[in-house]
Amino acid sequence: MTHDEARDAVQAALGVVAPDIDLDEVEGRSRLRQDLELDSLDFLRLVETLDVQTGVNIPESDYPKVGTVDGLIDYLAAAGAGDR
Repeated sequence: MTHDEARDAVQAALGVVAPDIDLDEVEGRSRLRQDLELDSLDFLRLVETLDVQTGVNIPESDYPKVGTVDGLIDYLAAAGAGDR
């Protein structure tokens, strides 16, 4: 999965999980829980949505790595589709 594909997947998943977020205003350094105000259930839905869309499973032990938009994009790009 390329970095651009990962970015598109994250934006699409955010649009599903938190449709009230203005995706044009989301920055790479935005923290998912603090800045975008995703609660724990929204975060889990985001991870699940990305798993379904990309085939990349993010185990709970890796949640600290995906705390920001860029962290999530980088994780997906590094993992590829179904490589983890």
